[in-house]
Amino acid sequence: MARFDYFVIFAEMRTGSNFLEANINSFDGLVCHGEAFNPHFIGYPNTLDLLGMTQSMREADPQRLIDTIKAQKGTLGGFRYFNDHDPRVFEIVLADLRCAKIILTRNPVESYISRKIAAATGQWKLTSVKHAKSEQVRFRPAEFEDHLEKVQAFQIRLQNALQKSGQTAFYVAYEDLQDVDVMNGLAAYLGCSSRIEALDKKLKKQNPEPMDDKVVNFAEMEKSLTKLDRFNLTRTPNFEPRRGPAIPTFIAAPRSPLLHLPLRSGPETAVNDWLIRLDGGGSLQTGFSQKTLRQWKAAHPGHRSFAVLRHPVARAHAAFCDRILATGPGTYAEIRENLRKIFALPIPAGDVGPDYDDTAHRAAFLVFLGFLKANLAAQTSQRIDPTWASQLSLLQGFAGFVFPDLILREATLAADLVQLAHQIGRSDSPALPLVTDPHAAQLSRIYDTHIEAAARDAYARDYNAFGFENWS
Repeated sequence: MARFDYFVIFAEMRTGSNFLEANINSFDGLVCHGEAFNPHFIGYPNTLDLLGMTQSMREADPQRLIDTIKAQKGTLGGFRYFNDHDPRVFEIVLADLRCAKIILTRNPVESYISRKIAAATGQWKLTSVKHAKSEQVRFRPAEFEDHLEKVQAFQIRLQNALQKSGQTAFYVAYEDLQDVDVMNGLAAYLGCSSRIEALDKKLKKQNPEPMDDKVVNFAEMEKSLTKLDRFNLTRTPNFEPRRGPAIPTFIAAPRSPLLHLPLRSGPETAVNDWLIRLDGGGSLQTGFSQKTLRQWKAAHPGHRSFAVLRHPVARAHAAFCDRILATGPGTYAEIRENLRKIFALPIPAGDVGPDYDDTAHRAAFLVFLGFLKANLAAQTSQRIDPTWASQLSLLQGFAGFVFPDLILREATLAADLVQLAHQIGRSDSPALPLVTDPHAAQLSRIYDTHIEAAARDAYARDYNAFGFENWS
C-alpha cells in the first residue's frame, strides 16, 4: 500500500516553487497541479478549471478538489500552497497523515527582492534567456519586515502543527533545486520508483546578478538588515503554558449587555460591584459555557466585553496576600507550605501574629516575587496559577474564544467605566470607590525600588506588552 495519497508543497512566491513543480512533473507517476487553492485563480492564472472543477466549485467545497486530486489513477497528485492560500485547506492537509508534506524555503531577502523585480518587469517565469528582463529595485525596510514576519509566522505555525501531530516533512532549500540527487530523494520520499538523470531545463533562473546589482539602495539595505534581530535575541522569553479561554470565569451584568473577563488578582470585586449598581441591583450572571455564552451574546445585541489590567506589583501583592499569606477557604495551603520549605518564605505555618510587621511583610513579599520569577520561567514544580500568571497570557487565552472589546486599566478605571457605560447608552454610571485594591495601603508602606525591580524581573512580558511604569 502506498504511503501517501497526495502531496502538498508549502512554499512562498519567488522561492523556486515553479522549478520544483516542473521537476516533480518530470517523474513518471507524479503530477503537481500548480496553486490549486490560490484565492485568485485555480491551478494557474487564466485557467478556468482544474480536473473538471471550476473556481466557484472549489470555493464551495475545497475538500472535493483534494478528493479529485487523490482519485487520479496511476499518479500521485499534489499542489503548491502559500501562506495566503485558502486557510481551510491548511487545516485539512495538516490533519491528514496520508498527505505528504514538502517544505520549500529560500533566503527571505532574496525572495523579497526577486518578487519586487518580477512585479516591476512583469516577468514571473523565464523559459528563454534572450527574453530575460531585469530592473533595479528599492529595498524598503518596513515592507521587508512585514514580508519576513509573515513568512516566519507561517513557518512556525507549520512546524508546530507537524510536531503536535507527530509528522515529519521533506525539506528543500532553494539551493537544493539544482541537485538532481535531492530531486530523486524527494521522489523516493513520495513513494515513486522512477528516477531522473537530469533536471528540467525549460525554466531558467531569473536575475542571477549579485544582490548589489539588483538593489538601488544596497548600502541602505545592508545597514537596515544589521538592525534586524535575526536570532530574536531581544525577545522576552515565554515559558508559560498556553491557556484556554476560561469561559466559566466570565461575569455578565444582571441585565446590561456588559461582560467582564476577570484577570485574577485584579480589581474583580470593585468591577463586579459596579456592574450590580449599574443595573440597580440583581445577581451577576456566571458559570458560562461556550453554548450559554453564545446564547447570552445573541440575546444582548450591542454587547461589550472588557478586562481590567492591574499593575504587576499590585497584582503580585494581591495574589500573595489573598492566596499565600492568608489561611482558610480559597487560599493555597499546599503551595504556601512548599514556599516555606523550598523558598524559605519567612511566614509562620499558620496565621501571622502581631510580630508580623511591615518589615517582615516586605521580606516575605520579595521572596514571593523571587518565586514568581522562577515559576513563570517554568523552573519550579508548582503550577503557574491564573492568580499570578502574566496578564498577557490570560488575555491570549481569552482570545481563543472571545477577545475583550476594551482593555481597561485600574489606574484610570473610574473614567474608563464611565466611557464603557456610554457605549451601551448609559449616562448614569455609578461612582467607583477611590480605592479598588484593599491591599494598596500596606503595599505603599513597603514598596521600594527593590520590589519594583523584582516585579519587573518576574513580569517582563507584561511590562513590555502594556508599558507599565513604576508602581509609585
